[in-house]
Amino acid sequence: MDFLVAGLGNPGPEHARDRHNIGWMVVDELARRHDGSFRSKFRGRLGDVRVGEAKLALLKPETYMNESGASIQAAAAFYKLPGEQVLVVHDDVDLETGRLQARLGGGLAGHNGLRSIAQRLGSQDFLRLRVGVGRPGRGDPRPVADYVLSAFAPEDDAEAIVGRACDAVEALAADGLEETQRRFN
Repeated sequence: MDFLVAGLGNPGPEHARDRHNIGWMVVDELARRHDGSFRSKFRGRLGDVRVGEAKLALLKPETYMNESGASIQAAAAFYKLPGEQVLVVHDDVDLETGRLQARLGGGLAGHNGLRSIAQRLGSQDFLRLRVGVGRPGRGDPRPVADYVLSAFAPEDDAEAIVGRACDAVEALAADGLEETQRRFN
């Protein structure tokens, strides 16, 4: 296995299209693009696909966001992958909607899913694909937590965001982090 691609999200149909579930949406689209299917394993849904020469394990932890590290750590240990081969796809309110940022390591920015993963892996040095979901707009009274647990607005074009994020994951698998950063950050 070349990479474990873990998409963060929350289980349940009520969360399926939430901004907070962008990681799951990306992993689902990768599975669709590359004829992958999922089975229950590691307290989540696991599949595997080939992207060019690279073999990717796709994981959707079903533990709720703040416990996702348990699922990811179990899968990373099973495949014997270091943090540099674990890619976490997650929402980021500090990036404008649709903006992407690929990186290795970095802070946790108050993201409970990332905190759980760092604790379980024993390091913050894992790959991340940050997918911008923005913040509530001027005049929007919702707290950020409620905002990320709401669906994308039609003008956000969630499908285009998901598609571009999948393109970035495919580039990372084929061309490495530096080239992916050059093209997508």
